[in-house]
Amino acid sequence: MPVALTIKNLQKTYRNGINALKGVDLTVKKGDFFALLGPNGAGKSTVIGIISSLVNKTAGKVTILGHDIDTDANTARQYIGLVPQEFNFNIFEPIEEILINQAGYYGIKRSTARKRAKQYLQQLELWEKRHSMAKELSGGMKRRLMIARALMHQPEILILDEPTAGVDIEIRHSMWAFIKQINQQGTTIILTTHYLEEAENLCHTIAIIDHGITIEQTSTRELLDRLHQETFILYLKNELNTLPQCDGYTIRCLDKTTLEIDVADNQLLSDIFIHLKECGIEVDSMKNKTNRLEQLFLSMVRTKHKPNIQPVAIQLPIEK
Repeated sequence: MPVALTIKNLQKTYRNGINALKGVDLTVKKGDFFALLGPNGAGKSTVIGIISSLVNKTAGKVTILGHDIDTDANTARQYIGLVPQEFNFNIFEPIEEILINQAGYYGIKRSTARKRAKQYLQQLELWEKRHSMAKELSGGMKRRLMIARALMHQPEILILDEPTAGVDIEIRHSMWAFIKQINQQGTTIILTTHYLEEAENLCHTIAIIDHGITIEQTSTRELLDRLHQETFILYLKNELNTLPQCDGYTIRCLDKTTLEIDVADNQLLSDIFIHLKECGIEVDSMKNKTNRLEQLFLSMVRTKHKPNIQPVAIQLPIEK
């Protein structure tokens, strides 16, 4: 498969001495839906700034669809559409004009720009607001406007830097559907997010960076397959008087109607239900304590100064 983006030994040291990137290596295939993850301060925004020519690198090599950003920066930039974290449009301008003017920066005819603006505003459910000033939009609408603006020159690579930050669940899912559609039509997407369920649900490939270096790049499926344990929360129909025992399973009591259970990948959750039923305990509902990718992410980037905090459990007598 052709490569959309190649990053080799990317380094960045700011004037104040902060070494933001110490050696990032990434390869993004054309047409991929690629997640770039890492904790705050890992260097994600610096990587994106360098790719989009907003930040000058200290060392390393970045190639966008075969064009080196050092020797062919203007051509490389044409392939990139960026949706940054911060709103950076004129809030006193009608949103349709924001899109049309953006297209003008890329030499797109005004008649063509109007057609594209209508297309994207309709797809992102903003068409009825086309004559409204940007300042009148809600936060979710402004996020969608940023996506529409980034697509006006129909880039081959769309970079989304935490696009759903502060957006409610309904709007987030509608944005997911639109972004998936864009990807299915051939656009390569690079996503950074703190909502790790986004990466699990949307992305085919995941790279994790921490302290300015790449610590992992693999398929989402392969990464999730590494999980050896999941934690489930069981909500019970009746209060417990004693904590049930089940050989080979770790059970914690969060309160008298809530159990937390660790299940290894070679164990069956159904065995827990069978044993609880034998003890006269009925389970009303259950859920994963956290999404699987988040569990793995935390285990990979956790360092000695980040304690492994366990939930507070109440003490019940052990079942004899």
